[in-house]
Amino acid sequence: MTSRRTIDLNCDLGEGAGHDAAVMPLISSANIASGGHAGDRQSMLTAVGLARDHGVAIGCHPGHADPDHFGRRPLPISPAAAADLVVGQLARFATIAGADLRHLKLHGALYHQVGDDEDLAAAVSRRLATDWPHLVLFAAAGSRLAAVAHAEGLQVAAEAFADRRYSVDGRLLPRSDANAVIDCPTTAAQQAAALVVTGQVSSVAGEVVAITADTLCVHGDGVDPAGCLRAIHHVLAANSIAIRHPFQ
Repeated sequence: MTSRRTIDLNCDLGEGAGHDAAVMPLISSANIASGGHAGDRQSMLTAVGLARDHGVAIGCHPGHADPDHFGRRPLPISPAAAADLVVGQLARFATIAGADLRHLKLHGALYHQVGDDEDLAAAVSRRLATDWPHLVLFAAAGSRLAAVAHAEGLQVAAEAFADRRYSVDGRLLPRSDANAVIDCPTTAAQQAAALVVTGQVSSVAGEVVAITADTLCVHGDGVDPAGCLRAIHHVLAANSIAIRHPFQ
């Protein structure tokens, strides 16, 4: 059993799903779409303003420039192009977030491609270490990106998901699987509690998988993200676990 007494709750917002106002008071970190998979200047301004109003840490959420597929379609990309894509969106987002920009989390297919590929992870991590060394990088727990970024000297928050199911190897079940997404608030809260209190999660096949996380994600484009987050608040409070941004 872990001795964790705090956890970060993050959500991907500014994506036009319509849940931002309900979700923002329930999280400690907002990953705001920065014009790749979703978002434009006005949506970024609105989401950043909401985050400031609620004292939520502001993060950039870059993805493939593929809004027709919501950035969830893997696209061929070289290491240099991946680094350029990330820092380009970061630079644009920073003109809105300014000094309040605290963290970065990649989106969708880009998250998985950079998370899994050593060369992509190295290129992105090295560019961040050079150009944005103060940012906290949210990366999947156990991913290559988490390891490489840490070795480059970046602050890394290991991420797990309350609203996605896992396979026995500790990876997210692909969205093509009918069981990949958890829409039920009670089930999401149970998974969140298991991750935080025990450092474990049950795979879709029932095996116990060890995952150590600093931050838990609930997707802002889910069926009821606010309901999931309220249920998670309840179970965390019952276990005397506080909610706050990593490295706060």
